[in-house]
Amino acid sequence: MRLRDEGLRLVKTSEDDAGTWMTEEEKFEKLISKKIGFMDITETIELESFGLDSAAKIAAVTYPSGPSHQTEANALIANAKQSNLETWANGLANIYNRYYRGSYAATSAAWMLSAVQSAASSNSNIKVSQFSHSYSQPSVIAKLPGTSSSVVIVSAHYDSVGSSTSGRAPGADDNASGVVVVLEALRVLAEAGYAPKNTLEFHFYSGEEGGLLGSRDIFNNYASNSVDVLAVVNQDMTGYSPNNVIAVYTDYVNTALTNFVKTLVPVYSSLPLSLDKCGYGCSDHASANSAGFPSAYVCDENMADSSPYIHSSQDTIATLSFPHILEHTKFTIGFLVEGSYF
Repeated sequence: MRLRDEGLRLVKTSEDDAGTWMTEEEKFEKLISKKIGFMDITETIELESFGLDSAAKIAAVTYPSGPSHQTEANALIANAKQSNLETWANGLANIYNRYYRGSYAATSAAWMLSAVQSAASSNSNIKVSQFSHSYSQPSVIAKLPGTSSSVVIVSAHYDSVGSSTSGRAPGADDNASGVVVVLEALRVLAEAGYAPKNTLEFHFYSGEEGGLLGSRDIFNNYASNSVDVLAVVNQDMTGYSPNNVIAVYTDYVNTALTNFVKTLVPVYSSLPLSLDKCGYGCSDHASANSAGFPSAYVCDENMADSSPYIHSSQDTIATLSFPHILEHTKFTIGFLVEGSYF
């Protein structure tokens, strides 16, 4: 295609938007730097058609009215360690930046693969793999097989961006904080030898800041291969919360799954629930939603009180509350146990 050969990208900023062609530089200047939600659909134009085909299937997925496996989940939650969250977050934030097309894209990808392999290393049943994209920063997937091929997913993106594509971008809250939550949940279940009914997957996406690129690639692949995804819970920013809440977002998500997730927050964390709306394409749950898979989005704060430091050199470890991140970890382990029985 001529436009793609010229390096232009097809970008959507709303559900009804047919898409606008722009360069990578224009994406940064017009969208990323202004924190406008968007999707880069250049290589995954067909993704939205899968969502239309999946409406009946989503309607057939039913979730419990609330949690029912607290004893099992709480025994695992007791093994979550804040020190691991701190170690991993510092490791990610120490990379100069993790921009998906930047000089450190491959470095951050290698770090992410190694961290996932380490977290999963105590359980040989867990398979860790990279998912390659058109840029040099693969996503990473850890799969804990269940007795059912149906899949429950927890996810976070590991790339970061600053005030320029080459500037310092520690990305501590956005989104080292979400990554370490998923990593620690993986480690806890791996060390416990947890044997789920549904297959559990732990996704670490690249290219989120470029328009949900990594997650769109993966969910395009899953939809094309008819993977039976029962639920996706995405976490993007879990460490900055002046109100000390766990926020669950209610737009561009599956309402039934989101209602179930809301019941878990007060059971598996000590924090109150806050509700808000995020806007179009604000994180990777939107990719699952586009593909027709039930998704939910959990964050550290409502939009008005979210970190003012994201997408800058000031998004540092010093802005994070690790006790707060630990509460997100507890919630995530609780969700995985409950989701194992969907």
